Amino acid sequence: MAASKDVHVRICHQEIVKYDLEIKALIQDIRECTGPISMLNDLNAQVKDKFQLLRLRIQDLEQMAKEQDKESDKQSLLTEMERHKKQMLSNQTVWRKANLSCKQAIDNSEKDDLLQGGDPTRQRKITKENLTQSASGITESLMGISRMMSQQVQQSEVAMQTLVTSSRTILEANEEFKSMSGTIQLGRKLITKYNRRELTDKLLIFLALALFLATVLYILKKRLFPF
Repeated sequence: MAASKDVHVRICHQEIVKYDLEIKALIQDIRECTGPISMLNDLNAQVKDKFQLLRLRIQDLEQMAKEQDKESDKQSLLTEMERHKKQMLSNQTVWRKANLSCKQAIDNSEKDDLLQGGDPTRQRKITKENLTQSASGITESLMGISRMMSQQVQQSEVAMQTLVTSSRTILEANEEFKSMSGTIQLGRKLITKYNRRELTDKLLIFLALALFLATVLYILKKRLFPF
């Protein structure tokens, strides 16, 4: 059973690393994207899907941590889970910056195309459509990032509460061990006292037996040798 748990934990770790690398690669694609805005939106959709998969695997890792038998294994996995969460939040921040930079570059490119010539009416129409689509994409991306960061904050609070509960459990166990130690010390003292009492009883019995034998010898002496 323990081996099966270890296998699931390793698989979960591998998938988290895989999604993290895929997200980083997509963010790099966003940095290098020169348009059109539809391509950027497609890249953002892929990033959102990867973040969702990554979040689910991190939640699985947290659940596996709670199911560990050993407290040390539990704390180790929770620490690893928190590290992955921080990395995901960092990726979300980088993603947001890459989006803003890419959209600005696309807008600047479209403005340059407009200034260089072409049908003004057509250029204005294209620019207006692109600006509208770009603004909508930015708003949607920022709202998505905001929701994900809010979820991460909530999950971090739950994880922190779990750590606090675990620490409280450890402290309570420590107090119980101290109480048991006091009980053992008391039992040791009672056993020592009982051993001393037993020694005293043996000494009294020996003295009583010696007195009895002395009395018997005295009576026999008087009867056998009256003079």
